[in-house]
Amino acid sequence: MPHRPLRPLAIPEPAAAVYDRWLGEIEERLSDPACDRVRLCRDTLFQLYYPGLGDYEALVADPATPLATRAALLALDPRYVTLEPEHYHEIDPERYARVKPLLWLWQRFDRSPLGGGNVTLGVRLRRILARHVFRRCGEHFKCFQYVEFSFGYNMEVGDNVVIHRHVLLDDRETIRLGNRVSIADYANVYTHSHDLVDQENVSSTPVILADGVRITYHATLLEGVEVGEQGMVGALAVATKRVRPYHVHLGIPAVPKFVKPNAPPDARDAGGT
Repeated sequence: MPHRPLRPLAIPEPAAAVYDRWLGEIEERLSDPACDRVRLCRDTLFQLYYPGLGDYEALVADPATPLATRAALLALDPRYVTLEPEHYHEIDPERYARVKPLLWLWQRFDRSPLGGGNVTLGVRLRRILARHVFRRCGEHFKCFQYVEFSFGYNMEVGDNVVIHRHVLLDDRETIRLGNRVSIADYANVYTHSHDLVDQENVSSTPVILADGVRITYHATLLEGVEVGEQGMVGALAVATKRVRPYHVHLGIPAVPKFVKPNAPPDARDAGGT
């Protein structure tokens, strides 16, 4: 099989200089413990969605501004929108209040004219935000567009982690991603489940992905699943139990089908851990 690593690309001037300055301003503001994250989110989104429109507060207060326009402007402020995780019973309101503006900025940037498929800029901005949202974020975190979290503050991410498009990371409990974890497009990782009879009875258990794990296209991990080192969950598979190290699990429910050729001898044993 040919070796085809991703090609490095450079953004040409003048865009590179503008991107650097803009991201530098956001990072500098977030590094200040006194940063007003709500204001940062609101002002940034206003500039992205309504460039050159004027003064935000004056437009919202002006009775001549159409009601639909005022509603759209108010929705740029994270205080005036509700997100689904805010309804979850296990939320820590104080912790969520700190990350909500950054999660809202993250989501709305992805859907803005500047965001979307703008890979290099998007990866850099999300990396900055992740360091202020996650419990831990390692080096070289790479996240593509339309990834969503529940609380965000229950994420623990190692080095060189890659998360592709349209992934759901339901961190109602801890999600721990080891180094070099890769999660492909449209995958889902859940840390909670509902009682079969009463759906308001909800349990939550951490999900742990060890170093080198790969979760491939449209795969789903359910509450409490642990994936051992170099384990892999194949496309469309649903992992309901522990995934063995170096093993490739396929199907619904996912079961071990074969072992990676680089597996150490103890991982190849029929009863391996």
